[in-house]
Amino acid sequence: MTVTLPPDYKPSVKEKFMNPMQQEYFRQKLNSWRTELLVEANETRNHLQETSSLEPDIADRASAEAERSLELRTRDRARKLIGKIDDALARIEEGSYGYCEETEEPIGLKRLDARPIATLSLEAQERHERMEKIQRDG
Repeated sequence: MTVTLPPDYKPSVKEKFMNPMQQEYFRQKLNSWRTELLVEANETRNHLQETSSLEPDIADRASAEAERSLELRTRDRARKLIGKIDDALARIEEGSYGYCEETEEPIGLKRLDARPIATLSLEAQERHERMEKIQRDG
């Protein structure tokens, strides 16, 4: 079943949660984000290949290494994000997208719009963060 979204469509709490329109909205949002990350990753890869020549000056070389390290960390973060986006797209296909992995309650449209890869409701996320803080500080 193909769903065509109106150009100005925004999910609304007045609709049935995760109806076909909302699913298509988030599918498009996730695919667009994924494409953007892949384009940036290719640009980073091209930039790293172009700047891989050795700099004769030690300060320039150190600066280039620091920049390269930052680009590699950014690329690694993007790779992990793409994995989470792929997981979210799979959840849309199986019908579990938008529901908390812990409570199975709806995550909420505002949270999903801000963080479309969210797997926990705000309450469950806050509970996790409190537990992490207790373990870290304890």
